[in-house]
Amino acid sequence: MKKQNVRTLSLIVFTFTYLLVGAAIFDVLESETEKRRKEALDDIEKMVIRKYNISEDDFKIMETVVLKTEPHKAGQQWKFAGAFYYAITVLTTIGYGHSTPNTISGKLFTMFYAIVGIPLGLVMFQSIGERLNKFSSVVIRNVKKLLNCKDVQASEINLICVVTTLSCLTIAGGAAAFSRYEGWSYFDSIYYCFITLTTIGFGDMVALQKDNALNNKPEYVMFALIFILFGLAIVAASLNLLVLRFVTMNTEDERRDEAEALQAAQGAVRLEGDVITANGSILSGQVGNHGDTISLDDETSVCSCCCSGFQKKRRRPRFTVRRSPGKISHLLPAVEYTQ
Repeated sequence: MKKQNVRTLSLIVFTFTYLLVGAAIFDVLESETEKRRKEALDDIEKMVIRKYNISEDDFKIMETVVLKTEPHKAGQQWKFAGAFYYAITVLTTIGYGHSTPNTISGKLFTMFYAIVGIPLGLVMFQSIGERLNKFSSVVIRNVKKLLNCKDVQASEINLICVVTTLSCLTIAGGAAAFSRYEGWSYFDSIYYCFITLTTIGFGDMVALQKDNALNNKPEYVMFALIFILFGLAIVAASLNLLVLRFVTMNTEDERRDEAEALQAAQGAVRLEGDVITANGSILSGQVGNHGDTISLDDETSVCSCCCSGFQKKRRRPRFTVRRSPGKISHLLPAVEYTQ
């Protein structure tokens, strides 16, 4: 089995194993907390119903109103600032879900907009990541020269370390700003930045969603949008190096297999119609206009050794091909006939 196939199968098995292990760990960490929160919310619901003497149907109506009103606390979601925020979440595939189109025309446009915008965004971030990696390699070479290192070339490990450090600094700096503007804890802000820049986008924590921020805090809106775009470029550069390493491993194996196949094909005997050729030269026989009959002379041999005298002493049988089998395009291994 080829190395590429073995590696692909190993990645599939490892990924599914990783998913199973992750599911087991999340079950242990979150299931009990989820159960306790559900029981607490049910108790609060019963208490509110008893205190204000309302029916369960009225309570569900109030619950729906509260949930539907939540996005409007940020201001008008579909004015230009909010619409630009939504467009970024579509193009970058973050998909918070904080605001979604309600009209049929809006949903249709979202689908067509995503078809063009998502590939465009991927190409843009990939290109920015490559330029950033190129710039990092230049900086690394200059630093090594200043330190009088023997090897001044920037290795993949050097680039991964530099870009990963930049990603961590970006997340740490962004978390400090979001902690101040949103009132989140610093850990929750780091969590939000990581979920955003990796385009996971759960939507449990979304910036610009309170105190009418979209309308009253234009500087904060600008910072949040620039942070998302710039941060995604930094993270894309880091992930690009990690993924590129695995891709090049497959490419190297494919090139090695192709080189071995070409080397094995050297000196192979090819069949062109009814004529047996070696390296493209005709050994014996003639083909008619319609390729009906070909004859190999009795004393003709395709042996590569100098044994013509022995060939004349022994008569070889006469072979006749009555009909042309057509061209054989693939290569056959070299065969030598000895007397």
